[in-house]
Amino acid sequence: METTELDAALKFKGEGNEAFKNGDWDSAAKLYTKAINSLKGESKELAVFFKNRAAAYLKLNKHEPALNDCNRSLEIVPNDPKALFRRCQALESLERYEEAYRDATQIFKDDPNNKFIQPVLERLHKVVQERVKQNAQTSTKIESMSKFAFDLTVDTEKRETAMNNLMVLARENAGSAMIIASPVVQQIKKLLKVEKNRGIYITGIRIIGELCKHNADKTKAVMRDVGIPWFLEILDSKCEKQVNAAQYCIQQILNIFSGMDNKPDTKPDKELCEKYKKDIDMILTCLVFSINNRMITGLARDAIMELLMKNIHYTALNWAEQLVDIGGIERLMECASELEEYNYESAMNITPSTRTIAAVCLSRIYDNMYYDAAKDKYMEKIQNFIKDKLLSPDIESKVRVAVAITALLRGPLEVGNAVIGKEGIIEMILVMANTDDVLQQKVACECIVAAASKADKAKAIISQGVHILKQLYKSQEDSIRVRALVGLCKLGSSGGSDAALKPFAEGSNLKLAEACRRFLLHPGKDQDVRKWAAEGLSYLTLDAEVKEKLVEDKPALQSLIELARTGDQSCLFGVVTTLVNLCNAYEKQEVIPEMVELAKFAKQHIPEEHELDDPDFVTKRILALGNEGVTTALVALSKTESPNSQELIARVFNALCSEQELRGTVVQQGGSKALMSLALKGTEKGKRHAAQALARIAITMNPEVAFPGQRALEVIRPLVSLLHQDCSGLENFEALMGLCNIAQMSESARQRILKEGGLAKIEHYMFEDHQYLCRAATQCLTNMTMSEDVVKIHEGNNDKVKYLVSLAMDEDVDTGMAAAGALAILTGASKKCCEKLFDSKNWLEAFHMLLANPVSSMQYRGVCIVRNVIESSIELTEKLMETDVMEILMALTKLDSDDKKSIVTVAEEALKIAENWGVIKKPGEDD
Repeated sequence: METTELDAALKFKGEGNEAFKNGDWDSAAKLYTKAINSLKGESKELAVFFKNRAAAYLKLNKHEPALNDCNRSLEIVPNDPKALFRRCQALESLERYEEAYRDATQIFKDDPNNKFIQPVLERLHKVVQERVKQNAQTSTKIESMSKFAFDLTVDTEKRETAMNNLMVLARENAGSAMIIASPVVQQIKKLLKVEKNRGIYITGIRIIGELCKHNADKTKAVMRDVGIPWFLEILDSKCEKQVNAAQYCIQQILNIFSGMDNKPDTKPDKELCEKYKKDIDMILTCLVFSINNRMITGLARDAIMELLMKNIHYTALNWAEQLVDIGGIERLMECASELEEYNYESAMNITPSTRTIAAVCLSRIYDNMYYDAAKDKYMEKIQNFIKDKLLSPDIESKVRVAVAITALLRGPLEVGNAVIGKEGIIEMILVMANTDDVLQQKVACECIVAAASKADKAKAIISQGVHILKQLYKSQEDSIRVRALVGLCKLGSSGGSDAALKPFAEGSNLKLAEACRRFLLHPGKDQDVRKWAAEGLSYLTLDAEVKEKLVEDKPALQSLIELARTGDQSCLFGVVTTLVNLCNAYEKQEVIPEMVELAKFAKQHIPEEHELDDPDFVTKRILALGNEGVTTALVALSKTESPNSQELIARVFNALCSEQELRGTVVQQGGSKALMSLALKGTEKGKRHAAQALARIAITMNPEVAFPGQRALEVIRPLVSLLHQDCSGLENFEALMGLCNIAQMSESARQRILKEGGLAKIEHYMFEDHQYLCRAATQCLTNMTMSEDVVKIHEGNNDKVKYLVSLAMDEDVDTGMAAAGALAILTGASKKCCEKLFDSKNWLEAFHMLLANPVSSMQYRGVCIVRNVIESSIELTEKLMETDVMEILMALTKLDSDDKKSIVTVAEEALKIAENWGVIKKPGEDD
């Protein structure tokens, strides 16, 4: 081994040790990795690096990688006590108690006097003994539950209870192993062929899903018993609960084989993906070939496409290119071009959401075509599909082409624009719109609406299509009239929110909005007509006058909300865009006065904001929506896989949470759970809006109520993500305030903030010039100091305590109060922190300012700090004796007002401790 190689590795190790000491475990793990990669071959130093990285992984709760590192360290230096101890910790966290007990026993044998291992050994011994008993009991339970569950002659209630008990056992590590070893899986497979009770049937599927959650070996064993075709067979149902259960099972299998989990921000493990590549590819192939299976239900088809969407992205299983190669694009295009009107034997079963989901799936695939050759291949597949349909002489093929183009315009817009721009396509659609065939008119109308997606496109359609749309609006068919109306609405709104740009005559938008309202409310209208009416309003509500009229129309608002509650993905765009417009939650262009003057000089058009879009009117509209129960609509629609739609929903949620009086309603109606998901997936702007909404909830509500159970810890990551320079000062401030509230909840919350790298980010804002940011960060740190690990970080080789001393003297009272509180906690917990107070040149000035402060709560903090310093050591007490601090304490004991009683008590305690040290004597005693 070269000396320079070892020196570089040792340098990384030293930096890693320093980062670990400061609580930055993520950086420590990365530095230890650099140290490992710097060495070639095996040496004792390499064993140390692996051992150290395992310690960092344990702090980060990455127990599996920690276990692997301990194993590699022990291969180099067998029976190393530290490596064994860390492996023991990792195994215990992974609930592999017997193996953890083995390692603890080995450490005890090698070093019987080891004080650290003795309590661990005792604890594990009890756990292992208890597990032996439990395993015997579990085995008996499985046997007895099986007798009831799979016997069709037994009472239904008893069978349901037995199945539920089996599901509880399947969730446990030991229970699942025993179930897999028993014939239960085969019995469930056999039972579901004949089971009539829907509850028992779905519980059976869920048991299989739970068994697939633990590890790859168990999942492989389950798959050997049932096989992927069985899951697809179960998926084929008209029962939504059954479809969801089967979909969950398939995703769970993919997660186990790839190292992912069901959380939105999870990433796969490359080694696992490589190891189980055949299994993963087999599932992908089965899903792709099932997309256009004519025999399955529409719900099953939607679920299959959703499974593909979840795993297409390069941060997931990166299926996009593979899916293109095996014919996925053509199959998705078939779904996107399917019509419920063509109801014959070879037609596919679809739901109202199928075409929308197919469009989003096509969009997601195109987003993952990262280089030109891949994009060209994608385009070639699309064009071949369109060309094959156009070569067919029948009208049905032309109709399907128009429907497919509409889907592309609503999915991968760039691809849709390229296709509709081809020679003859627009003309074909306009010809279809001019026919007397209702179906052709309907699909042509839809295509025209989708094509007018941008102002430049709208101009082209206005010149060719407005006359046709007006003619179609006179149709006797409501389905045609409403689509033509939406086309006119979209063209009428092409000026956006600019009050000066109106493509149609003054008042036209209000008339169009009234027409949409009639379609939305007219009794007996089907869902399809209401959905299109909502989409028409989504364009018209860029007009402030339409917004005001709509928000005062309670029946229309309720109709929109009821439409959204159905969860129909095809109505998502219309409803959510309308809500975004009503809340003015869309992206606003920053107005720079200098640029406005320049535009005036150049005689350029300057956008004008309508007087009805003033903040007071916007607030009134937001409150009206919140009070009408719009949160329930947002929760129902938030299940979408479209990142852009997720962003729109997050924008509305954030607008609602900007009003303090609506935050409780948002939580009560399930908003916090939906926001958790939105904050972790979708576009960057969408995640920011959702995170800010969560921060606003965390500020004014008790986090334990707003985010019950584990959710209180999961909300920390989105809030920490707002502590970034790209976020606005308001976002930074609200995130700090939210974290401040969460940090005081529990040690688990503080540990999660540390794990997410929150401490360093919080401290960064303590140096901000902005008073509010500095204050919020300091208050947040004060709550963080209740953690032992944060105290240790302040004990390290840094100036953190020194800076807190200077902040305690800040001219902003609240900032000083928070800093003094942090110092009181730190000095009460650590002698080292007491010593570090004196590193500041201004320590005496700080003591004077605190002890003589006119604010009682500040004075109390000061006297607590002094008491802690005196209590910590005789040396520091003698240092205080050299100043006038003792005299000030004596003066404080003479205070007589009621609000000073606690100060007097602590001052007396401090003097008593100093007296016990022998540093001072009672008055009257000899020197």
